[in-house]
Amino acid sequence: MEKNIEKSSNKENEEEKGLPIKKVLISVILIFTAFFGSFIIYFSMQVGLNTESPMVVVVSGSMEPTILKGDLLIVKGEDPNNIKSGSIQNKTGDVIVYDARGLWASAPNDPIVHRIVDKRLENGTWYFLTKGDANLSPDPAWVPENRIIGVVVGRIPLLGWVKIFLTESNLLIPIIVILSVLIIISIVYDIFYAEEEEKTQKKDKNTQRIREYNYAANSAQKSEEEDNLS
Repeated sequence: MEKNIEKSSNKENEEEKGLPIKKVLISVILIFTAFFGSFIIYFSMQVGLNTESPMVVVVSGSMEPTILKGDLLIVKGEDPNNIKSGSIQNKTGDVIVYDARGLWASAPNDPIVHRIVDKRLENGTWYFLTKGDANLSPDPAWVPENRIIGVVVGRIPLLGWVKIFLTESNLLIPIIVILSVLIIISIVYDIFYAEEEEKTQKKDKNTQRIREYNYAANSAQKSEEEDNLS
């Protein structure tokens, strides 16, 4: 019986030694799955929507009340020939997202989300005049087709406020650093400190086995004594 207990104990000890490694591997796999999974989803959207920026956050109120600051927009790449133009009065033109950097002196770095109020074809290239629904006048410059990121095809209200808050408060980088440190600490804990818990569990199991062995031995001894008396 003692040999059987020792064999069982050795087998369980070998299985327990692999637990910290398994925990670490699972943690690493989950982290990489979440990290690369987000890139795969974004890349799939780029391919499916035919644009490098399929999601854009609205950072101003120039398109209110049609589109609000903090909205997350779904953007689709479109052939310039098929982009619809309207007028300042009727507001029926497509809402586009475009890169205005360098088009005029005070152009913002963030993509602009405005409605097309006019378009013209020059030397085989389309140019678009845009205006925010809430603005009094059109944008200062005509937008060439190669600056257009895409046409707005969907809107998710308020979701973009997370990005706006993190960007404007300068908390994005600190939060990324903190999360990275917490992940590293978690992995280090699993590697170096989980063994203490396993040692405690192993000690409890060994104690329980000894008690069971002693109980069985005492029972066998009593049974033998009773047989001798009889």
